[in-house]
Amino acid sequence: MTEKTLTDQPTFSWLASWRVYLQPASLRMLFLGFAAGLPLLLVLGTLSFRLREAGIDRSTIGYLSWVGLAYGFKWVWAPLVDRMPIPFLTHRLGRRRSWLLLAQAMVMLGLVGMALSDPSQTLGPVVWCALLVAVGSATQDIALDAFRIESADPTQQAALAASYQTGYRLAMIWAGAGVLWVAAWVQGENASGYMHAAWQTAYLVMAASMCVGVITVLRSHEPKPAELPSAKNVSEWLQGALIEPFADFIKRYKWQAALILSLIAVYRISDVVMGIMANPFYVDMGYTKAEVASVTKVYGVIMTLLGAFVGGVMAMRWGVMRILMAGALLSALSNLLFAWLAGHGHDVHALIAVISADNLASGIASAAFIAYLSSLTNIQYSATQYALLSSMMLLLPKFIAGFSGDFVNAHGYADFFNATALLGMPVLILVALAWHFQPPPEDQGVEINKR
Repeated sequence: MTEKTLTDQPTFSWLASWRVYLQPASLRMLFLGFAAGLPLLLVLGTLSFRLREAGIDRSTIGYLSWVGLAYGFKWVWAPLVDRMPIPFLTHRLGRRRSWLLLAQAMVMLGLVGMALSDPSQTLGPVVWCALLVAVGSATQDIALDAFRIESADPTQQAALAASYQTGYRLAMIWAGAGVLWVAAWVQGENASGYMHAAWQTAYLVMAASMCVGVITVLRSHEPKPAELPSAKNVSEWLQGALIEPFADFIKRYKWQAALILSLIAVYRISDVVMGIMANPFYVDMGYTKAEVASVTKVYGVIMTLLGAFVGGVMAMRWGVMRILMAGALLSALSNLLFAWLAGHGHDVHALIAVISADNLASGIASAAFIAYLSSLTNIQYSATQYALLSSMMLLLPKFIAGFSGDFVNAHGYADFFNATALLGMPVLILVALAWHFQPPPEDQGVEINKR
């Protein structure tokens, strides 16, 4: 019997829906989500704050955000993560856990390198170490997405996505607010301006924090993966590892694959493009490290956590597509609040209100979007297909975001935030079309839903 997919109308009671968060799989995903969320800000948002404080030009910061394109091209090496064993590690830990451990080691090494490098003197070492962190983080995402999909049946994926988002956002508090607090503490009271020693200590603390993920991997059980056919030569291996996962997706969704991929490509465009200039905006508006840490990285992330939990439960109750539409609309509209803040001036209370609303919308959208992506994958190719889908989400937005500094220099912050809100309008049309032309469950393939 074929089970319902995530996009069907669920029938859980409210109590049963909330209890899923206490299951071992959800708790593991909480800690692994922390390991996944820690590197992102350290090579994007927090790094942009550090670079702006060090006197780096906004245009340069925008271009350096292209380091994040590593996340958008992770599908290139996803087949290796899906199939290739790592000597010694895979035999002892299993396919998913061995790749998770290797990726976490790459992240820790890169963060140490970023700690020891001073961008005010030369940018080269910082950029290369940030790239290592991004590649390691993207590799961790590939293995972790497959680990999550293989750890529970489709009816629990929305809850696992919410637990993942919770851990992810807690890590973002630590990698956002925590790193600023540590830097401010080292620098002393009323800390302002750039001090390399303060950022060095902060990034070393972040590297040590990745031990949360390492310990979780070592204490977790390897999920039972789908049986993979043995390959007799390199050609057969490439066929099974690289070609078949993509061919399977096209075969299952036919012409609708183009619609689905178009939606995925632009769903988070408002948030991603706006996010690159957020931290330079705070610096230029005169907010201190302590204010940014407390408001944008604590109050805002709490609202994101609330949004992730609410979004996960709402998706289980009312279906993913409804919440996907709501998340797209709220994400676009919340950017208009930043445009208002740009004209309002330095006001901590206004910043709290804007950040809270924006992150609530982001949490709802993220939980629904992850559940939607999970529902599209075939478990036999879970790592490769999910990497393809999640990479599509990042390529176009991050490419456009690279020019965000140029736009702000030319037109100012208010016009920039208004423009990012407009970027979200076509997303609503694509969600409506994907919802209308959604294939029935029996046409999506039994393999997706069986465990």
